[in-house]
Amino acid sequence: MALPLHATTGERVWHYTFLTICVLIFGFLIIPILVIIPLSFNAQPYFSFTPEMVAFDPAGYSTKWYESFFNDSNWQAAVRNSLVIALFSTIISTFLGTLAALGLSQKDFPFKTTIMGILISPMIVPLIISATGMFFFYAKINLLGTHIGVILAHAALATPFVVITVTATLTGFDHSLTRAAANLGSSPTNTFFRITVPLITPGVISGALFAFITSFDEVVVVLFIGSVNQRTIPWAMFSGIREEISPTILAVATLLITFSIILLFMVELLRRRNERLRGITPH
Repeated sequence: MALPLHATTGERVWHYTFLTICVLIFGFLIIPILVIIPLSFNAQPYFSFTPEMVAFDPAGYSTKWYESFFNDSNWQAAVRNSLVIALFSTIISTFLGTLAALGLSQKDFPFKTTIMGILISPMIVPLIISATGMFFFYAKINLLGTHIGVILAHAALATPFVVITVTATLTGFDHSLTRAAANLGSSPTNTFFRITVPLITPGVISGALFAFITSFDEVVVVLFIGSVNQRTIPWAMFSGIREEISPTILAVATLLITFSIILLFMVELLRRRNERLRGITPH
């Protein structure tokens, strides 16, 4: 946002200082990611730039680490586990989170603040504490080392993202539309599916994407309550760093970065569509 012409010297100093701080923070977060991408094409089994790479010699670059990833049965099993766990946990968390957001959006809903605090507590409580609690709880009900246990745990961690996203969508929801439908004789069920659902769908999908990313990237909880049969991609990367240093990990990281960027781009498109549906100019 450009400064107005009448801005004072102090306002200009603060503006450019703030921009500088933002650029430094952005660089601090992004540069390590940008370093990983070219290293994943290293022809040598090193985690550093070789002289050939620095000189942009084609001999210094190779896609063999990507080939290793796609041809390795252990990595492919981890991909399947990650997709299955993330998919089912997303379905559960999206369903529960949307219902919770719809309930909390009602003006006369009792104890709204307390319930909201409980629902988003998995985002606040340190993950290691949540994982420890789940471990002892699952040990009593025989869910340790099962796909169902990991799916339910990830659903619990992802539900707050759905609640927050759908609640934000419902904040600007025009309830006069539902009242008008009721006055015209529409049943509550018909009003919900014909008016409410289409208007909140972008927010629901955005929440589902956040839930999917949360489950797909999670590693702490699955290390506590999972077994080798639930070995996910983050778990395989964590184990690979500790047990077998291979640039294949860099190739996997690059693929995950690309996948996350695509999902975040989809979230942004949905956010803009949601704003247009609500009559807000996208920005």
